[in-house]
Amino acid sequence: MRTQVGIVGAGPAGLMLSHMLHLEGIDSVIIERAGKEHVQARLRAGVLEQGTFEMMKELGLGERLAQRGLEQHALDFRFGGESHRLDFHQASGGRSAWVYPQHDVVTDLMNARTRAGGRMFFEAPVTRLEGVRDGRPVIHFEHEGKAQRLECDFIAGCDGFRGVCRDAIPADVIKVYDRVYPFGWLGMLADAPAPTSEITWGCHEDGFAMLSIRSPTVTRLYLQCEPDENPDNWSDDRIWSELHKRLDVPGMPPVNEGRITQKAVTAMRSFLAEPMQYGQLFLAGDAAHIVPPTGAKGLNSAMADVKVLGLAFVEHYKRGSGTWLARYSDTCLKRMWLVQRFSAGLCTMVHQFPGNSDFVRRLQRADLEYMTGTVPGRLQFAENFTGLPIGA
Repeated sequence: MRTQVGIVGAGPAGLMLSHMLHLEGIDSVIIERAGKEHVQARLRAGVLEQGTFEMMKELGLGERLAQRGLEQHALDFRFGGESHRLDFHQASGGRSAWVYPQHDVVTDLMNARTRAGGRMFFEAPVTRLEGVRDGRPVIHFEHEGKAQRLECDFIAGCDGFRGVCRDAIPADVIKVYDRVYPFGWLGMLADAPAPTSEITWGCHEDGFAMLSIRSPTVTRLYLQCEPDENPDNWSDDRIWSELHKRLDVPGMPPVNEGRITQKAVTAMRSFLAEPMQYGQLFLAGDAAHIVPPTGAKGLNSAMADVKVLGLAFVEHYKRGSGTWLARYSDTCLKRMWLVQRFSAGLCTMVHQFPGNSDFVRRLQRADLEYMTGTVPGRLQFAENFTGLPIGA
């Protein structure tokens, strides 16, 4: 079997890259270790940057997004018993963010690839990569009980943090930066309308909390917890009690309670591997970097990577130039370190760390007051939250 670009992973990065290449007449094949139903059903949060929103519209993926996406102009930080509304739309000169779950993005992309007759292999674990350095890459994988091989010009490693592609880069070539946080998020879905139309963050002395909107009748909620917490330890009564304590403030509607339909704990880390390319292998999305969910940068960073990579492949195949491919890693890393700075800084600002002194807690409060209460602070948050420029 042969193609121009072999894509490992059918998450948002792999699907978007395949869709972009198809629109430019460049052939690709997607190989995914999980089943198709599992890929489509994976529940992730989803806040789209302005650039991701525009990218989906430009690539013909905006119909459901326009119908179901919830445009956001502000984020309500609650601390010190008060609401501190940060209007990032105004501060950024008119840029927005959109609540649109990641599984909807995957559904849109999967439908587009299916309509176009895209070649996708599910339940097809990759066993090894061959020839990534000598210019003749081969992806070896299994499908329906048989060993398969896919010859290609390039390999796009979009197979996530625990995929095989990053491991194909020799240890003496790649360097990883990693920070594991001493807390996680207990995430819940509740059949309850949100009391506000804006995302709300509770920066409380007992831990972080967050309220987001999944639909007019469903709320997405989070509570800071132990990284290895058993969700069953949290009864509904305990969950609602903590949410009220961390999110409710005088003068604002309290959190609406309802039936909790889902509970799961997400560990939190910051991770970045560099370089993001080796020979004919290019890493994108979670295969190259992980950010804590504060700041909503995971999906958006993956889309930024594949926009750069997709344009570089177009330049290679349509213009015969490898300039953009050669600088892919440098281009993405320059932006990604700024994204890591924002996400890690925000994570540190709003969470309670074990053993924090009173001095550190007051510094956190000062950071929150500067960010929400000054023009430079609001501008910096707005520029980062709505999305940094994507270089190419």
